[in-house]
Amino acid sequence: MDDDWPIEIRLAADKGSLTVAFADGSRHEIAAELLRVESPSAEVQGHGPGQRKLLAGKRRVRIVAIDPVGNYAVRLTFDDGHATGIYSWVFLRDIGARQATAMADYEARLAAAGLDRDVPSIR
Repeated sequence: MDDDWPIEIRLAADKGSLTVAFADGSRHEIAAELLRVESPSAEVQGHGPGQRKLLAGKRRVRIVAIDPVGNYAVRLTFDDGHATGIYSWVFLRDIGARQATAMADYEARLAAAGLDRDVPSIR
């Protein structure tokens, strides 16, 4: 079995995190906030260099739906209406493995822009 294939995807009862377990035994509990602000969607990442959006005020965002996309990904729907990100197994493994670094980078970008995790703003 491919190590990037999840054997379990579980939404927390409070919908604030997603746990993904992989065939190699790795398991990651990933905050909904991080999944939202790092969404692989064009809406967040843009269509080219320098177009990435910095999303503030997403600390309390929740996942409201998980839908399969073929046999390689899921589409997550968030309570703020975002539903265009397709989260591949590879993306989920990667963000899970580096979530502490990704969250620190996100917080640093917010601070540099004078924004925070609690007050909504898009830049």
